[in-house]
Amino acid sequence: MTKTATPQEFLHRLRVYIEDTDAGGIVYYVNYLKFMERARTEFMRVHGYGKTHIFNKDLMFVVQRVAVNYRSAAQLDDELEVSARLVGLRGARIVFYQSIRRGEEVLAEGEITVACVDHDQRKPRRLPADMLARLREVN
Repeated sequence: MTKTATPQEFLHRLRVYIEDTDAGGIVYYVNYLKFMERARTEFMRVHGYGKTHIFNKDLMFVVQRVAVNYRSAAQLDDELEVSARLVGLRGARIVFYQSIRRGEEVLAEGEITVACVDHDQRKPRRLPADMLARLREVN
């Protein structure tokens, strides 16, 4: 379940399942990062850069930096909206601001930096020119 709220903010909806929670029915902290990953993946897909396209270009994206502020806990069966908004593009890096909300309540928010790397050598490489141009249009 994905939708775009504004040209700048991409929203991905999801439901919390039992596998996302701890014994108390609270979402385990690392799963917020998984939810954010899904939103970034769908953001890229909507803009023409699904996994198949990226792998055909011999690219990979790896998380370089994560800074997340956890505010409140999501619980079993909650419906959440996870946002992804570009806040930086430079060289081999894409920086996203992301939040996870239940209705109007922000449960977690943070900044995630991903780096573009060569698939075979696993070394940083500049974003392809076409990708950089398209993402700048979104930004």
